[in-house]
Amino acid sequence: MARRSLALAAAVLAALLAAASAAESWFDEDKFTKHGEVRVRYDRSGRQVASLMLDRRSGAGFISKDKYLFGEFSVQMKLIPGNSAGTVTSFYLTSGEGDEHDEIDMEFMGNSSGSPVVLNTNVWAHGDGKKEHQFDLWFDPGADFHTYTVVWNDKNIIFRVDGVTVRVFRRYADLPYPHAKPMKVHATLWDGSYWATLQGNVTIDWSRAPFAVSYRAYSARACAVAGDAGRSSCPAGSDDWMGRRPDATDAVTVAWAKRNLLRYNYCEDGWRFPKGFPGECARN
Repeated sequence: MARRSLALAAAVLAALLAAASAAESWFDEDKFTKHGEVRVRYDRSGRQVASLMLDRRSGAGFISKDKYLFGEFSVQMKLIPGNSAGTVTSFYLTSGEGDEHDEIDMEFMGNSSGSPVVLNTNVWAHGDGKKEHQFDLWFDPGADFHTYTVVWNDKNIIFRVDGVTVRVFRRYADLPYPHAKPMKVHATLWDGSYWATLQGNVTIDWSRAPFAVSYRAYSARACAVAGDAGRSSCPAGSDDWMGRRPDATDAVTVAWAKRNLLRYNYCEDGWRFPKGFPGECARN
C-alpha cells in the first residue's frame, strides 16, 4: 500500500511538473527586475500570475530589463477588491526619471468600497506631462482579471481597456511627443494616500493589509532596443501595431468614454493652465 501511494504521489508530481513546464510563463528574472514582495505562481488554468504586495513597510513592482521604442504592451490585471482607497497600481512605460524623460501611464487610483476605481492615463514627452485623462471604470476591477493595453507608435498612443479604446493621444509635428527615447515597462503597487483618493482625503486602511494586485498574460509585441548604439529589433507582425491608427470604431468608443466615464480632462482645467491650454487641446 505504501509503495502504491508513493508511486501515485510520484506520478502526480510528474504531471504537475509537466503541466507547469507547458504552462503560460512570462515572468522570468532574466526578463524583469523586481522590488518589494512579488509572489509568482500558476493559477488553475496554468497561467502564470505575478502578485505585487503592499503593507506598511513597502510596496512592490517589477521592471522589464529590455527597453523598447514603439510597440503594443498588454497585461491582464486583477486589482485590490473592496476598499482600496489610498493605493495606486500602475502599468506604464518610462525612459527614466530625469527632467527630460518620456512616459506613458496607466494608473489605477484606489477608492472606497462601492466607488468606481479611477484609471488615470497620462503622456510625458521631454519632461512635459500634465496631460491626464481620468476615467471611472465601468466594472469592478477587483472582482476578476481585465485587459489593459497601450499601443505606441510614431503617430499616436492608444489606450485600451478590454479591447475598448478609451483614449487616443495624437502626434503633431510641432508639439512634444515620445518618439526617440527607449522605454522600459513598469508595474507597481504603492501607497499613494497623499493624493490618490479624493485628493488625499481618504487614506489607506492598513487594517486590511497586506494588499495584493495580480498580473498575468503579459505581452510586449514591441521593438526592443539593444546596446548603447540604440539599434532596435522589431518582431514579425509589427506592422499590425506600427501602422495602427484610430478607426471609426475607436472614434465611437472614445466618444462614449468621454461622455460617460471621463471625470478629468486636462484640456478643460483652466485653473491649471491660466495662460492657455496645451497646443493639442484645440486639435483633438
